[in-house]
Amino acid sequence: MTPHQIKLVQTSFAQVVPIAATAADLFYGRLFEIAPEVRAMFPDDLSGQKKKLMAMLGTAVAGLSHLDTLLPAVRALGQRHAGYGVSAEQYVPVGSALLWTLEKGLGEAFTAETRGAWATAYRVLAGTMIEAAREMPKAA
Repeated sequence: MTPHQIKLVQTSFAQVVPIAATAADLFYGRLFEIAPEVRAMFPDDLSGQKKKLMAMLGTAVAGLSHLDTLLPAVRALGQRHAGYGVSAEQYVPVGSALLWTLEKGLGEAFTAETRGAWATAYRVLAGTMIEAAREMPKAA
């Protein structure tokens, strides 16, 4: 990611923070709409999960400036997700739901350039998580 892309992601996420609860609602609503098969992976009460999502996004966005420090934690997250049964293919609707949520939450502030920066950030983070999951030893 370029420094400019990182700045775009960080600046736009700062605009999401005040509407974090709404953003989390939008995200999970959209995710379950486009990938209903993943709903069973989540608890019935999503309130705690929504807080975790926003906290994780905040940590990831802040860490984009220091990928060398962030990526080991992202790798560990990918391995945990593999343990929950998340497949590489399931990262596609998650990314789609994230970009849709940002578009709805930010409105006109979610420019094509900002969307591109977020898409790049998601590819880096999701790619790291998928790679870490693939490197896990297979259960016998």
